Amino acid sequence: MTRRRGRIALETAAPSLFEANEIAAARAELSLEPAAVHEIYQEVGDTFPGASAGSAISVSTLTQTAKDVVEGAFIPLWVRGEISDFKSHRNGHWYFSLRDRSSQLRCVVWSRDQLGIPAAPDDGMQVAALGQLGVYAARGEMQFSIRRLEADGDGLRRKALEQTRVRLESDGLLSFERKRPLPRYPRRIAFVTSASGAALRDVVAVLRRRAPGVELVVAHASVQGQTAPLELCAALDRVCRWGGADLVIIGRGGGSRDDLWAFNDERVARAVAACPVPTISAVGHEIDVTLCDLVADLRAPTPSAAAEAASPSLEEIALTLGAHRQRLVAAIEGCLLEPRDRARSAAHMLSAAVGRQVAQRRTSLAALAGRLNALSPLATLERGYAAARDADGTTLTSVAQFTEGADFMLRLRDGEVDATARRIRAAGEDA
Repeated sequence: MTRRRGRIALETAAPSLFEANEIAAARAELSLEPAAVHEIYQEVGDTFPGASAGSAISVSTLTQTAKDVVEGAFIPLWVRGEISDFKSHRNGHWYFSLRDRSSQLRCVVWSRDQLGIPAAPDDGMQVAALGQLGVYAARGEMQFSIRRLEADGDGLRRKALEQTRVRLESDGLLSFERKRPLPRYPRRIAFVTSASGAALRDVVAVLRRRAPGVELVVAHASVQGQTAPLELCAALDRVCRWGGADLVIIGRGGGSRDDLWAFNDERVARAVAACPVPTISAVGHEIDVTLCDLVADLRAPTPSAAAEAASPSLEEIALTLGAHRQRLVAAIEGCLLEPRDRARSAAHMLSAAVGRQVAQRRTSLAALAGRLNALSPLATLERGYAAARDADGTTLTSVAQFTEGADFMLRLRDGEVDATARRIRAAGEDA
């Protein structure tokens, strides 16, 4: 079909319905008068689709043609309106209307297009929807197929965030009791982040200054964009399967809420909660708290703060060792105090016991000395007695040992006297 001199000329006797639509479009373009249209009908005759009862078209042909015309006439557009009559079908599709003060538009969100939408909208919510205007040929209804949906403000994201938080809380992943203490002196730290981001440089600088002996292993993942949640989960899975880290840090530097949204993904939050070693969430935005912050064992406001929390500085280690030394010395002194008191008490008791033994022995020795002195010949001499001895020193204790004229020695208490036996008398004899 071609256009000549401002009118439509048909090259076939039986034009298709699509060609008829072109004729209608040409009429609107050329502003043809009814007489001109009647002239065209006369040229086409009864073969023109829908021109007569004989050439009537089917309903499906009309609706399908309308679908082709409408979808070909409109490119994907952003449309603003209010959600009304929202329904979620059991097949996963969403159906609702967008309306303003004077009109409404039937809308559908296919299940395959819902991945990029944070949550299902609510009735009364003001939204901007990106979609394609078309016709649902089966019912002959015009509808708007939506691919993206954004609420005014952050209503959809807040709703999605709250729904995810409730699910995590119902599973016990937000419980304070499940928080694990961080290792005091980690030897190897895994950092799940972008290898080209500023967060990595900040963490490296802090560790070099505070703990140069700590090894840092980077598990690269995109930290923003549609693929970020899957990449973060994959990086965490690699760290868990490796099993060589004492501590895991997951995070990124600052950014907008859209940039940080990957850390609110439920899959990422559950991967952080399932990590077998303690975790620190370090999403660099101090105002907002992400779901990763809630499930991690510790939330750090920035990656630099996470590195400081993960590794004590050399000065802190020196202070800690000094405090341990003081406590150790005090503990040793405390352990020795009781044995020292027991030893001192035992020494006093031993000294007293020895003193008593010496006194007892001294008393016994004095008694023995007294008895010995009483039996001593010298003591007898002290009382006025004398002892006779012969020249050999033998004590003469009987008169039978004396002979008249024999010399002997008489021992007195203060000396000796030489004597001679002039007369010997036995006991009972007369002098």
